[in-house]
Amino acid sequence: MTPELTILALAALLQGVQFCIYSVLANIQVTPRYALSPRDEPRQLTGIAGRSQRALNNHFESLALFTPAVLVITLSGNETSFTASCAGLYLGARLLYVPAYLFGWSPWRTVIWFAGFLATMALLLAALV
Repeated sequence: MTPELTILALAALLQGVQFCIYSVLANIQVTPRYALSPRDEPRQLTGIAGRSQRALNNHFESLALFTPAVLVITLSGNETSFTASCAGLYLGARLLYVPAYLFGWSPWRTVIWFAGFLATMALLLAALV
């Protein structure tokens, strides 16, 4: 397996970890009784639970760009040390993004997000070169 595909798998596992964090924090806030209900009346998550939900949603959006970037690089056979480094930078940024969002590290959350975004764009550009 290429380093880029390995990192994609790790990023998907990170998504699972984020989902668990979100689930625990949301259940604490809304109570398990509400979580197990049909949720006919929606509740807005606030504080760290709301931030964990937004960080999780952001990871879904991020993977929507990162996944095709890795697939194009891998299927075209254009893997290089540069593309592996870009993928590693993406994963590192995503790992830092979770605590940055949960604990409100401003402006670092945005800087960390942008590093991951640039790494993804560099992967896509490398596939075209």
